[in-house]
Amino acid sequence: MPNSRRGERFDPSVALGRAIRARRHEVGLSQEALAAAADLDRTYVGGLERGERNPTLRVLWQLAAALDVAPSRLIAKAEEALATE
Repeated sequence: MPNSRRGERFDPSVALGRAIRARRHEVGLSQEALAAAADLDRTYVGGLERGERNPTLRVLWQLAAALDVAPSRLIAKAEEALATE
């Protein structure tokens, strides 16, 4: 049975966005600083964190490098969140 949240299937994009936001907070970066370090627009980073946008693999790698974490760790954090919802 799919994971649900308030009767709807929980969105992996939201889970990944939350993982990105959590790591950004851990390393003490603003959205603007993360965007600059990853060579992305700040509004795009905000959209990713809210689950409104989906990153390409290239963008995921850029974000991970800027956050000093393996891309697989961001995905694992999203998977963990989905498993508990």
